[in-house]
Amino acid sequence: MSEKNERKVMLVPCSGIGKVHGLIGREAVFRVAGELRPQDTELACLAEIVTQDKEIRERMNGRLTITVDGCPKMCAEKNVRLVGGEIFTSLRVVDAFRTHRGAQAGSATELTSDGWQISDELADRLALKVDEARQGGNKDA
Repeated sequence: MSEKNERKVMLVPCSGIGKVHGLIGREAVFRVAGELRPQDTELACLAEIVTQDKEIRERMNGRLTITVDGCPKMCAEKNVRLVGGEIFTSLRVVDAFRTHRGAQAGSATELTSDGWQISDELADRLALKVDEARQGGNKDA
C-alpha cells in the first residue's frame, strides 16, 4: 500500500436496504468519495466487512475509518470494530433528522428534495470529519 493510500480515510456506509435512512447515508458517502474528498477517501463495502473478507481486513488495518449508519443499530460501526477497524468517528443519519422534523425524505429507492438536502448536509459534515481525521484530529469515543 502506498504512503498516500495509507493516509486516506476509509468510509463505510450502512447497507440500510429498504429504508430511506440507508439511502441518505449512502448518497452522502458517495458524494464525499466522488466529489468532495475523492483524493482523501476510500470506500469499503459493509457486506465484505460483515463476511470478514481477508482483503478488506487488510485494507482497513491501521486506517482511520468513518462509518455512516442509517439507524441506531449501528451495524456499520459494530462490524468495522469486529474486524479490527480503527473508528475515527461514526455518524448517524437519524441524528441529521433532528434539524428536519417532519421532513418527507422519500423512500428506500428515491429521495425527495428534503431527502437530498439532508444527504447534502450530512455529506458536508462528513467531509469536515475526513479533514479532521487527515489532520490528526481527536477521535470520537
